[in-house]
Amino acid sequence: MASSEQELIDRARAGDAAALEALLARHAPAVLRFGQKMCREPEDAKDVLQDALLAAARSVRDFRGDASFATWLFTIVRSFCIKKRRISKFAPAETVSLDDGSTAASRLASREPLPDELAEGHELTAALSRAIDELEEGSREVLLLRDVEGLTAPEVASVLGISVDAVKSRLHRARVQVRARLEPVLPSTEQLVTAGPDCPEIALLFSRYLEGEIGQAECAAMDKHVASCARCRAGCDSLKHTLAMCRSAGPGGPVSPEVQALVRKAVRELAGRPL
Repeated sequence: MASSEQELIDRARAGDAAALEALLARHAPAVLRFGQKMCREPEDAKDVLQDALLAAARSVRDFRGDASFATWLFTIVRSFCIKKRRISKFAPAETVSLDDGSTAASRLASREPLPDELAEGHELTAALSRAIDELEEGSREVLLLRDVEGLTAPEVASVLGISVDAVKSRLHRARVQVRARLEPVLPSTEQLVTAGPDCPEIALLFSRYLEGEIGQAECAAMDKHVASCARCRAGCDSLKHTLAMCRSAGPGGPVSPEVQALVRKAVRELAGRPL
């Protein structure tokens, strides 16, 4: 039976190298995904992964559990991403696509697409990657941490060193922008037509609803309007679709041999053993 996160943390803090390796391997794919989308350069992302894993290995004894291990690790990762962007010689003109087979983030849906879904799925995946890449940096990292990696809003706030309100403000903006950029390749049933006089900013409102920011009365009014308005119903459906695609790009799938090797390297370097 797989060890629990807390058991691995306790054993790693006590000096158990096997537990430390298992713990880092559990979180390494998320570190690499985040690094790939924030650094933009695959080699930079690998450097960030290696540096972050070694830093986490060196300081795991100091981890006190004030935040989740994932939150603590993402804070380390982000600091290395910032440092890498400052010193990197690379400034790629192209964006890194989530569907690029050379990246760990390419492992998306858990099932194989049906033949008639393949072309559409590829186009949507590529469009999602471009939409995320085009976000302003602050919005992009919030969307990646909240909607791709699944951290809570307070956890994202802890990683970024900002308030929960600021996280939610950036998140709503990012979701609306990504949904808008995806619209040309969304199914026709999810594309918006001209707004009616009573139509709210439905994508923004629905995002606030998902984060528990609207009251019962406002929620009931939104439900009533959506039930009678095809446009706003399409807007809610398209945002749900967008968020589902983001989540499919997050946790799941096996750890690649390359990432496993980097985890082992970090643990061995910590122990001072030859590689």
